[in-house]
Amino acid sequence: MALPVEEWRLYAARCWAALEPALRERLEVASLHDMVHLGCNFLWPEVEAAVLRRLCRRARTGKEPEAARFYREEGNRLFGRRHYGAAVRLYSQAASHEVPGSPEVSICFANRSAALFHLGRFEVCLEDIARAESHGYPDRLLPKVLLRKVECLLCLGRLQDAADTLSVVENKIGVDGNMTSPAQQTLLKKVNQLKDKIRERESCPEPAQEACADIQRKSEIWEENASISGASSSLSLKFDRERGRHLVASQDILPGQSLLKEEAFVSVLCPGENFHLQDSSETAWNTRVTNADLYCHCCLRQLLASVPCCGCSYAKYCSQNCADIAWEQYHRTECSLGALLLTLGVFCHVALRTVLLAGFAEVSRLVEWSHDGGKDLHNPEARCRILGEAPDTTAGTRGIPGCDDDGQYQSSYQAVFNLLPHAEKHSPEHKFLCLLSVVAICQQLQEAGLEAAVLNQKSSEKGSKPNMCEQTLGELSAELKTLAEAMLRHVLQLQCNAQAITVMQELGSGDGAVVKKKPVRLATAFFPVLSLLNHSCCPNISVSFSGTAVTVRASQPIPSGQEIFHCYGPHRCRMRVAERQQLLSQYFFECRCQACLDELESDVKSVVSTRNSFCCPSCQAPMQVGEDVLCCSEEACAISVSRESLSRRLGDLQQQINVALELLRDGKADQAIKMLLKCQMDARNFLSPEHLLMGEMEDHLAQVYATLGKWQEAARHLERSVKIVEMHHGPSSVEIGHELFKLAQVLFNGFAVSEALSTIQRAEEILSVHCGPQSTQIQELQEMKTCLSDLPRSILQRI
Repeated sequence: MALPVEEWRLYAARCWAALEPALRERLEVASLHDMVHLGCNFLWPEVEAAVLRRLCRRARTGKEPEAARFYREEGNRLFGRRHYGAAVRLYSQAASHEVPGSPEVSICFANRSAALFHLGRFEVCLEDIARAESHGYPDRLLPKVLLRKVECLLCLGRLQDAADTLSVVENKIGVDGNMTSPAQQTLLKKVNQLKDKIRERESCPEPAQEACADIQRKSEIWEENASISGASSSLSLKFDRERGRHLVASQDILPGQSLLKEEAFVSVLCPGENFHLQDSSETAWNTRVTNADLYCHCCLRQLLASVPCCGCSYAKYCSQNCADIAWEQYHRTECSLGALLLTLGVFCHVALRTVLLAGFAEVSRLVEWSHDGGKDLHNPEARCRILGEAPDTTAGTRGIPGCDDDGQYQSSYQAVFNLLPHAEKHSPEHKFLCLLSVVAICQQLQEAGLEAAVLNQKSSEKGSKPNMCEQTLGELSAELKTLAEAMLRHVLQLQCNAQAITVMQELGSGDGAVVKKKPVRLATAFFPVLSLLNHSCCPNISVSFSGTAVTVRASQPIPSGQEIFHCYGPHRCRMRVAERQQLLSQYFFECRCQACLDELESDVKSVVSTRNSFCCPSCQAPMQVGEDVLCCSEEACAISVSRESLSRRLGDLQQQINVALELLRDGKADQAIKMLLKCQMDARNFLSPEHLLMGEMEDHLAQVYATLGKWQEAARHLERSVKIVEMHHGPSSVEIGHELFKLAQVLFNGFAVSEALSTIQRAEEILSVHCGPQSTQIQELQEMKTCLSDLPRSILQRI
């Protein structure tokens, strides 16, 4: 949710409509500085605060012991059913709602350690046992947890540590005295069993395992640019009237070559599709899993056993180190504002975190600069007068916005500040909504007593809550008005400069032989250097993410002098030109890339039009496109069908496919196959053979057959899916790479050695270009190849 919740947007619209016409006219043409000062004078903070308080009650981000009990009991229930992965997540939820240092939170960690042990995650299990002890785990229950620790240490081959821990357990049992109870007898029996295991392992040590040879990793050629941080030396920064700042190849570039490696200046985790604010009528808690439960709120790495924030239930981290970093840099301010930030949306959250990371001194310096000499540089006409022709040398980059005095373009707050806000192009209503939102945040900072901490005048104690006593909301201080102006600038910038950090997320449980994944928006970020890239609907680069870092690679040969193009949204293979142009209007430009020009200026139909078309229900010939009615292209047939009828039929087909997938999730594979085959027969009557949905059905059938271990049938359907995906996206696209990866998995599991090796090689060539030789998929492909190559010749001859 990038923008505020709908209720706040409607409230802002009513406020805008209620303003005097003269005031609306002043706000429409006001600078950001004047908007903030005008806004602070006419806003009604008491009314506004009451509206926000009501909305914020729907985002429950505080510590709630009742919620902790609910999640812990649900975790126990799933643990009893041996659903250990789900139990881990629920115990994490429970821990996030408990008060730090309480016996209750220690029990959450201890229970989670049990689930982790059953998952074979022994190192993480040991960490949770240590957390349970440090948070005051009840002494009477400690022997059982310590015995689990002994088992972990044994599994990890740490015999001396296991023996030492077992001695501690024996001492504790001996001190308790009562050795006749059933529980004590069970403990003693377990102790004796572990003693025997330790003695056995000590007397007959396992032969030292040979270290597995690391898969040979290709080293990426990299020489950093002297004037653009994180960029390759094969790029140069240019500027002209039409394209603004942009990057150009300064030498010939090969496919797969790394062009940019940049850490996000700021990133904020998006709650995710499953997250929603609760109505008062809803059950207080549910077991829905969101991005907030799956990824670290600091580094964005995937979570297994999260470390909760000491002050709120929302922020979760992969380690105590990430929790400490987040607290020091921004979360000590954000912690008590969690509900407000979820209500006002990710863009407002990114804007606040940006100024917190930059620090007030730097924010104030650049805001003042924008009031003086810097403002002209944000007017395209004025910029061109100042800069003249586009510079071709490093020395000539000194005047380009975002560059420092030495002509260096760094991934810094100065570069972020110089991204264009396009204030003159946003609608007045949208600017007013953004203004209300950032002023509301600053009012809350002032009311909660956080102003001094934000201005770096003092530091809040970790985990302490600000003074939330009722007080009259006064006018913002001059310093908070400066912060509000910077935040307003950043919220407006984000519409054109926000970069979605995406991750390939597993669909389903992830415990099948073939893993199916889809790209998911994980976070919203500012990447100042990446933002230099202009858009094309047919880009020449591929973007991949690892945590908060982005890597840009050439996806095709780029000759010297050619501009580097990124795709901001709809690719030419996914959407028709008219639909692309409509979506791209949010960036305040009309796309004139080569792909759009080719479709607009010729009679050639787009890839999407020709391959996602309908066919005649009678003779299966292609249907000719019309406004409301589609006609068969065969004159002898001349059947016509309404577009609405075909679209309705397509919608019904997609619903049936979803039912089939539900059957698969419920373990009813045979029924799923029957329904999918029926869907396939129905689809052939009105969809072209190249329609992307035909490929999706082949993919689903492959998934079902793989679940049943019928690898040949699965491979046959996947090969058909590969052909259709290749028609849509091209033979070297990342989409075809992902399909080939799945086909390689199926062929590998089915011991189709020669076919698997050739598929692995092709998938590796494509994915190394888009994702790099260090990516997880490349490593998995290389492991499969090594395993197949190491099979004895006698086995290979029988296969």
